This record gives sequence, structure tokens and C-alpha cells, in this order.
Amino acid sequence: MSKTIGIAGLGWLGKPLATALNTLGYTVKGTVTSAEKATALQKKGINAFPVEITETGVNGAPQGFLKDLDTLIVMIPPGLRRNTGADYVLKMTHFLAEVETAQVPNCIFISSTSVYGDKQGNVTETDLPEPENEAGRQLKQVEQLFFTSESNTSIVRFGGLIGGSRQPARYLAGRTNLSGGNAPVNLIHREDCIEVLTAIITQEMYGHIFNAVHPYHPKKAAYYTEKAKELGLELPHFAENANTLFKQVDSVNLESVLGYNFKKAI
Repeated sequence: MSKTIGIAGLGWLGKPLATALNTLGYTVKGTVTSAEKATALQKKGINAFPVEITETGVNGAPQGFLKDLDTLIVMIPPGLRRNTGADYVLKMTHFLAEVETAQVPNCIFISSTSVYGDKQGNVTETDLPEPENEAGRQLKQVEQLFFTSESNTSIVRFGGLIGGSRQPARYLAGRTNLSGGNAPVNLIHREDCIEVLTAIITQEMYGHIFNAVHPYHPKKAAYYTEKAKELGLELPHFAENANTLFKQVDSVNLESVLGYNFKKAI
């Protein structure tokens, strides 16, 4: 019998992930933030539910979405970079209550490498995160909420996401006096994101923490200058600062637990 996978957040990564899982024979359900978006996706054959998570509760049809799921993938970003003062922990506490009410057996919570602080240097899953900003601190708290919940949860900490039209060099083109030129990049291509999540589901590797970051870590100045050249963009210019603190995020568990090898160059 086909297993049912729920994707909370049908966005840049969630939509192609849904397509990939559907192709493998899984039944897939997903959420968007409004009834209008849900209707539009339903017309395209995507089983979408309107679910909006706020600081006061969860609106829409969360139990309809969560009903009979074998695995839930939570990829709802904190949205804290915009300094809105949002309480991501409170929002996700409300959502987790819905998840536990529905008794979803397995969960994958999508986190990011921002839970590690730059002062930590080289880190793997064996290192405890020491976040340096509010977004990282809240994300770390939510990781703990899900990891210790009633669902058997794996945490996936993605590096910077690239793929499709998303290439950070476009945002840096022509900019000057950029900081962190000597810091290593911590990136992952969208296709590898999909492959990693699929591997966790097919191998049923729940209850683990995975740093999902490509093992190639060139320095930012060299990497983004080269990418700008490839794309025909104005070159970015980085300030000279040899004392920049940095983190390099690597993974032990992708290979030792999943047996995973990266498919796409960054």
C-alpha cells in the first residue's frame, strides 16, 4: 500500500519534492497559506490544503492535511531575517500540537546551518549548535521541540540553497566592500535536497540529525567571483579582512547513516 507523505510548505523546494515523491509512487499532500493558492494547485492535480500558522493558532484545515500521514515534512521557514519580531517558536508550538493530535508517526523537520555560530569553526552533527542571532536561536528551539516530540523525527540542516534561478551570485553582483570573503561557502543544490529527503523516507531513517551541505567549501570571494563570471555578471568585490570568523559545516551522518553521495556540483 502506498505511503502518504505530507509536505508543510509547497514552495521553491516543496513543490518539486512533491513531484519527485509522487513519481516514486507515494501519495503526497501539501499545504499553502491561503484557500486561493490551494484551489489553484488542486486544479493542477496537487492535493493542497490551506493552512496558516500564526502566533495565536493554526487556521485552515490542519487536521484534514495531517490525517493518515505516514511521514510529515515540515519546511516552514522562520521568516526572521526581515526583523518582524515574529515568534517562530510560538507558531511552531501551535503546529506541533496539531501534529501530535493527528498522531503522525514520523517527521522530518527542515532546519538550516544558521543554528551554528561563526565562532564554532568546523562543525558536524556531533557539535552542539551555538547560534549567534535570534533566527538561529529560535530555530534551535524548534528543532528541540520536534526532536523530542511524539513523532519519530529527523532534523535536516540545509546549507544555502541553490538551483533553478536561485544563485546567490546574482544578489552580490557589482556590490563592493562585502565582508566574509575568506569564509567557506556552505551550499547545497535543490536536486540534492530532494534526494536527501527521499533517501530518509525510503530508508526510514528517522531519529537522526543530518547536516545537508555539499562537501566542497571554496572561499566566498573566489566562489562568487567565479560564478559571476560564468553568469556574465558584474563582479562582486570583497573587503580584505584576514581575521573573519567563519563556520564550515560538514556531515558525518549523510554518509554513515544514509550512505549518501552528492549528485550536483554547487
